[in-house]
Amino acid sequence: MFDNLSDKLQRVFKNLRGEGRLSAENMETALREIRVALLEADVNFRVVKQLIEAIKVKAMGEEVLAALSPSQQVIKIVKEELTKMLGSHESKLRFSNDPPTVMLIVGLQGSGKTTSTGKLARWLSKNGHSPLMVSVDVYRPAARDQLRIVARDLKLPVYEGAPGETQPIDLARSARREAAQSGRDVVLVDTAGRLHIDAALMTELGQLKELLSPVEILFVADAMTGQDAVKSAEEFHKQLGITGVILTKMDGDARGGAALSIRSVTGQPLKFVGVGEKSDALEPFYPERVASRILGMGDILSFIEKAEEAIDRKQAAEMQRKLIENEFTLEDFRDQLKQLRKLGPLESMLSMMPQVGIMKDLKNVKVDEKEITRVVAIIDSMTPRERDNHMIINGARRRRIAKGSGTSVQDVNQLLKQYTQARKMMKTFSGGFMGKKLGKLKLPLF
Repeated sequence: MFDNLSDKLQRVFKNLRGEGRLSAENMETALREIRVALLEADVNFRVVKQLIEAIKVKAMGEEVLAALSPSQQVIKIVKEELTKMLGSHESKLRFSNDPPTVMLIVGLQGSGKTTSTGKLARWLSKNGHSPLMVSVDVYRPAARDQLRIVARDLKLPVYEGAPGETQPIDLARSARREAAQSGRDVVLVDTAGRLHIDAALMTELGQLKELLSPVEILFVADAMTGQDAVKSAEEFHKQLGITGVILTKMDGDARGGAALSIRSVTGQPLKFVGVGEKSDALEPFYPERVASRILGMGDILSFIEKAEEAIDRKQAAEMQRKLIENEFTLEDFRDQLKQLRKLGPLESMLSMMPQVGIMKDLKNVKVDEKEITRVVAIIDSMTPRERDNHMIINGARRRRIAKGSGTSVQDVNQLLKQYTQARKMMKTFSGGFMGKKLGKLKLPLF
């Protein structure tokens, strides 16, 4: 996400660093380039104007122009103003003091409401809550079946309705009653959508709001639709009073204009972003972290949080010991690949690294997930003895392994060669200074 904007802004800052000193003239040039970069990223033109004015007031001050490192000062100012535009701080979900908390999930048809309802239910479940989902979309064929399938895959409850319950109001009322009786503390109401905003849709949503008194009304928007998503959010807020936004398909939006505009235009915060198709691909929105990523500074905090959630600490500590003592087997290698997969798409993880020095091209690295699958399949086709001691894998065994994994003998040979080279490198690290340093580390290596 934000790849295009990030590249252009970094070029602007690089040009600034090339200047011997900053002047009003070259600052004007830089601000003009920043303005163009933001507009090309599909950021709302009013938002761009406000942002450039705010940056200009601070960046053209005497203390910045006279600073020893004025370009760094400008980057700092741009980061501060971007963060402010995005909302300054994470906007957390609110919960009722008298459960169950009701959250209405609203938006246009096709924006990803049902999928987002499931992802949000999973997130709530992982964070100490017990959600109940209900679909009140009685118009679109199979809409309620879709939520039922999502709930089944997540192993989370969905209220399906009693016989004869065919009206949105009745379904919503009964779902809230069911949640109260079964001890569920959150009700997620997946509402109907339309291809465009109309009076009938808003009337129904208004009735649901009046009946349920929701603590949160979350508007779901497709990031790929850019400023259309922003306009829809603005209209929903005017007519319904939304409390936050879930922006889907952020992983496929290289521009990021909707994310950068929506807070300023609607006055309501971005609360979550969808970054993939899997049920865990929903992330809280952190304005400061996003501003850092846009400016090429990376997002190490999010990387660490994902790692801590996915990595088994005991297993990581044992792996560290094996690395130091050069006992790293093919089975260990396979297990590490499986652990890494839990982090999510590897390209997404690499994009969180600061884009400086030797890591500046990491975001362009394309990870072939099929290659990882192939490697795991090859190792799975080995016997425990072969995984423990690769030296016994002769020609006949290699042919058997290739056949069992649906690969070729060349693929098996390549894997064994790479594994052998990795062991040699680890042996070098494990003896001498680096080995002693690794042994003192308390953080898991993966």
